[in-house]
Amino acid sequence: MPPHELDDFITLALSLADAAGEAIRPYFRQPLTVDDKADLTPVTIADRAAEQAMRSLIERRFPEHGIIGEEFGRVRENAEFVWTLDPIDGTKSFISGVPLFGTLIALTRAKRPILGIIDQPISRERWVGVAGRPTTLNGAVVRCRACPSLAGATLFATTPDMFKGGDATPFARVSGAVKLTRFGADCYAYGLLAAGFIDLVLEASLKPYDFCAMVPIVEGAGGLATDWRGADLDIASDGRILVAGDRRTHRAALELIGS
Repeated sequence: MPPHELDDFITLALSLADAAGEAIRPYFRQPLTVDDKADLTPVTIADRAAEQAMRSLIERRFPEHGIIGEEFGRVRENAEFVWTLDPIDGTKSFISGVPLFGTLIALTRAKRPILGIIDQPISRERWVGVAGRPTTLNGAVVRCRACPSLAGATLFATTPDMFKGGDATPFARVSGAVKLTRFGADCYAYGLLAAGFIDLVLEASLKPYDFCAMVPIVEGAGGLATDWRGADLDIASDGRILVAGDRRTHRAALELIGS
């Protein structure tokens, strides 16, 4: 891909994050009507307004691109380039007034994520990851930290409730081997991993718009993002995610998952 083409995509992605933030901020810590979707997860006017704003910009600039969004579904999903959008990853935090949520924006090419943004519109923190380039946080390069063993690792997951049926035991094995397990940060945890503050994120039941953005961010910071079998992540992945800042802890966690 010519560098100028990728730069055009980055410019648009940054504009998407700006537009989503403008749509979200007026509703934070304000009285809101919260609707329940078919899967009983919450949605608000802020979620819908942010995704609509992003979709409009994509349609205007690259009408041939596909879009997969949490609130308004899929269009042209078999296109070479497909955007995945989660306007508010962490709506439960958002409606509770907790600023541990973010807007997730990713661009995939032939199903593989090549560009990702995690944007926290309240704290104004923005992680940008691009294939082949270093990850930045508000323009400064960030790196994952070294962590040679699970015994010294900090592990995050959004909620223990996501590990159902046969997924519960592998999670328990990894959680039992690390130094500290924490819950509730949603996408923010991946940003913390890329910035060198935590070591592992282990999750299940995710959709493409939940995880595609973090792949270039983690990889550009020196980390590793795979499924529970160790395979690369793409739009078709099953939603079981293992992310580590150090390949040694990733390998050890993967062994526990498969044991």
